[in-house]
Amino acid sequence: MRIVFMGTPDFAVPSLEALIEENYNVVGVFTQPDRPKGRGKKLAMPPIKEKALEHNLQVFQPSSLKDIKTVELIKEMNPDVIVVVAYGQILTKEVLEIPALGCINVHGSLLPKYRGAGPIQWAIIHGEKTTGITTMYMEEGLDTGDMILKEEVSIGENETAGELYHRLALVGGDLLKKTLIQIRQGNAPREKQREELSSYAPMLTKELGEIQWHKTAEEIHNLIRGTIPWPMSYTTYLGKTMKIWKSSVMTDEISHEPGKIVEVLKDKIYVATGKDLLVIEEVQFSGGKRLSVKDFLVGNTIEKNVVLGRG
Repeated sequence: MRIVFMGTPDFAVPSLEALIEENYNVVGVFTQPDRPKGRGKKLAMPPIKEKALEHNLQVFQPSSLKDIKTVELIKEMNPDVIVVVAYGQILTKEVLEIPALGCINVHGSLLPKYRGAGPIQWAIIHGEKTTGITTMYMEEGLDTGDMILKEEVSIGENETAGELYHRLALVGGDLLKKTLIQIRQGNAPREKQREELSSYAPMLTKELGEIQWHKTAEEIHNLIRGTIPWPMSYTTYLGKTMKIWKSSVMTDEISHEPGKIVEVLKDKIYVATGKDLLVIEEVQFSGGKRLSVKDFLVGNTIEKNVVLGRG
């Protein structure tokens, strides 16, 4: 089976590895162009490019799949299947129609829920207890194609988006193997998505991470988990930006002003919300390192009764 693979971040790496392990004929790997990275802004290769070069696979980095030369190149490769995993570009109708057995996508949610660019993060932000991976046949709509296989995964109570991202990437590689076996055998299922059950998971923004203290402690805790490692949830303490890396929820029947620091212990900060208390356990102030509250308080002070988010 001749396969063209399209993917960019480390989420796609286990899927490419799965193709290599199963000895599929990967005739080309498409990924996004190298981008400036870090403080030095040096050009860095996408993780998929690094993995492909390790295995001497041909790598292509077109800025757009709409380019006629790129389309002709893919046609010349004569793929049976195009596998797409977090590629970062829209496949045109012309590209979608190239492979004889279709374009297959590995998506990080249980479709039709959480279509779009941020399914893993939004599942956590919305407090979901389960999520998963769906493989599907691609069409022109955004994650609207017929579903092939699904695998459900439980979300840990304190699991972050970063942690879940890496777990789902591995699940995606395994599910891709099963999917391609069924496609090769000609017995892959096709299940239509129910539009009334669909929801959209847009790309995250930095603004999303600003904590609204009138919300419940559970909602804020989910936001914190869902925005790690990017864009991070943050508030201000006496005018200084404070990112929160770790939190938990404590039930509290007493009504306090939302955002008010009601207690500071040696390793925890207790903050009032619209309901219950948010317990802050790890912080990072602007220009500083990520520290446990215990370590931060060794050389710094957090004042009780200060209202976070002001100034």
